[in-house]
Amino acid sequence: MADPTPSSKPRLSVRLRSDWLRGSLRVDLIRHHTLIGLVQHWAEDDARADVITQLDALAEAVASPREGEVDALTEAVEDAAALDTAEIDISLSDALRLRDELDVAIDRLSRFNPQRIAAVPSLPERRTA
Repeated sequence: MADPTPSSKPRLSVRLRSDWLRGSLRVDLIRHHTLIGLVQHWAEDDARADVITQLDALAEAVASPREGEVDALTEAVEDAAALDTAEIDISLSDALRLRDELDVAIDRLSRFNPQRIAAVPSLPERRTA
């Protein structure tokens, strides 16, 4: 089945899974910034050793995770690599486009919800508020 919510900017978009049971937010720029931040910090010898140590610990935990361990070790890697918060700035035009994509996703995700009208304001109601 084709993507029911195609985007003009797939690298920053909202879409539905093909079964319409879940949506996903795609923000490739966050991954890009993360990798660039990691590589920039990697260039420092002392920092590289710390990052490698933390990545090795994370790799071991992923093989047989205990509750909360992977999250804690992921944060340790982020700290060792001095990574920024995983966020990006978006323009008004992207915000409006994402809202439209979310409206489509919300409408389809809530199709079996008997209280959908009360729970999810329709597009015209929201835009006039």
